[in-house]
Amino acid sequence: MSIIVNHLSYVYSQDTAYAVKALKDISFQVEDGEFIGLLGSTGSGKSTLIQHLNGLLTPTEGSVYYNGEDIFEKDYDRRLLRSRVGLVFQYPEHQLFEADVFSDVCFGPKNLGLSKSECELRAYEALKLVGIKDEEFYVSPFDLSGGEKRRTAIAGVLAMKPEVLILDEPTAGLDPKGREEILSLIRRIREDTGMTVILVSHSMSDVAENTERLLVMYQGQLVLDDTPRRVFSEADYMREIGLDIPQVTKVLWGLRKRGFPVRTDAITLAEAKAQIMRLF
Repeated sequence: MSIIVNHLSYVYSQDTAYAVKALKDISFQVEDGEFIGLLGSTGSGKSTLIQHLNGLLTPTEGSVYYNGEDIFEKDYDRRLLRSRVGLVFQYPEHQLFEADVFSDVCFGPKNLGLSKSECELRAYEALKLVGIKDEEFYVSPFDLSGGEKRRTAIAGVLAMKPEVLILDEPTAGLDPKGREEILSLIRRIREDTGMTVILVSHSMSDVAENTERLLVMYQGQLVLDDTPRRVFSEADYMREIGLDIPQVTKVLWGLRKRGFPVRTDAITLAEAKAQIMRLF
């Protein structure tokens, strides 16, 4: 068992007039190798939650266990934890700071106390895995395109060889081609390594096409935890909490309302295509 979140609560600016309860008694567990989508409208607590999973934030109440150990125990090595539970922030600029791409990706392994040659080998392997070209290794990360910055940020985490990869809105702001390239990369990483992946997203289609389980947040609470198909069957409730259903599912509902005999439980493009082809 990889991660257990046990009655987790968090209050920003606790004991002040500005106190805000961002997480409210959240419990769930993540098994090794799962591909999980984390959904919620802005302000639902998604980013606050994932920052607890590798110890960046300390809970007001409750705890997080990683491989059976409480990560908030006094003597727990949270620096080592962050090499095991890697977090890629929504804005890659928050993670990139070295003079060139290669140095940036070397930074994490260097902090683990690895030798120079091991750091460089890990950086090279990670950059090749995410598709960064050799000629871009020694340019400033801030001269890269948006998609390349995200790839570099992902490489920086992969170079530490994590067991869990958490990605906060990795496709935000990208055009459709760049978005699909990043999602394809994430799928390939998981297939090649078998690591646990938690994908935070606003895109219903992205999580429907890629994940096996969805956690849905609303006003600091975990309100749904199920397969994508079952979560998206709660269409009215999803809209009530400021979310939606995949676009392809909407199309099928539109066809059904016009009298076409299609099923409306499809959540992926392939499933919707199969339903529409049945009409012909």
